[in-house]
Amino acid sequence: MFTIIGADGKEYGPVSAEKLREWIATGRANAQTQCRRDGEVAWSTLGSLPEFAGLFGGSTGASAPRAEFVPPATGPIDPKAYADALLARNAQLDLGAALGRGWELLKAHFWPLVGVTFAMTILIAAANFIPIAGLLLLGILAGGLQLYILRKLRGEPAAFEDCFVGFSSMTGALIIASLLVTVFVILGVFALILPAIYLAVAYQFVYLLILDHKLEFWPAMEVSRRVITANWFMMLLLIIVAALLSSLGLILVGIGYVLTAPLFYTTLVAAYEQLVGPPKA
Repeated sequence: MFTIIGADGKEYGPVSAEKLREWIATGRANAQTQCRRDGEVAWSTLGSLPEFAGLFGGSTGASAPRAEFVPPATGPIDPKAYADALLARNAQLDLGAALGRGWELLKAHFWPLVGVTFAMTILIAAANFIPIAGLLLLGILAGGLQLYILRKLRGEPAAFEDCFVGFSSMTGALIIASLLVTVFVILGVFALILPAIYLAVAYQFVYLLILDHKLEFWPAMEVSRRVITANWFMMLLLIIVAALLSSLGLILVGIGYVLTAPLFYTTLVAAYEQLVGPPKA
């Protein structure tokens, strides 16, 4: 029996292999659909499982390239149209599912996630001690950490060096987005605080949209803002709950914070996968 994650970010199953083949045949699932066997905690793609690999032409297994978003042939990406396409899915943020999936991911890859999150947190903190460097590097480092976790979530190969992909890909977009998000949130503070809270929540997906969907800084900011706005209060609650849970280690045993902090990021990435999902081929 198998459970899959649909395009709306929700889990479906358990269902038999025969039923899954039917869903593949009717287009309800594809090679990159996340799937998990009963009794397992790690998620894989359907194309990487021997039971289904042959249904995708034999070229979509574990070594197959990731699907990439193909931008329009002419002109820049229209952030409104892009966000409209995502919102048309009518995906609703499921707080319990995001927390559960984030927790399962942390359990399945505990020490790698703890080690990578700790290392990247130290690098981000160190960058903030250098004038301007923190602003310039925040998007690259935070986005790289989120991308590493996203690849783990999707069952794709992920290595520590993936955290630094922003230095060679979409670098300018990440830097400008980091600067603009910071400036807009600061301006929001001077506008009676509430706009700052709204934007701080609404821009949570910016860096992943740049690295995962290859969007430039402004489309990524607008798409993140509009997609999250449709689920804004639930997203705020998710951030608060995830932050509290990840801080329990600090409250209880001090050093335990290092072990629980990754839960905030795994939950955030699980929410991203619910509302945005993989780029379309």
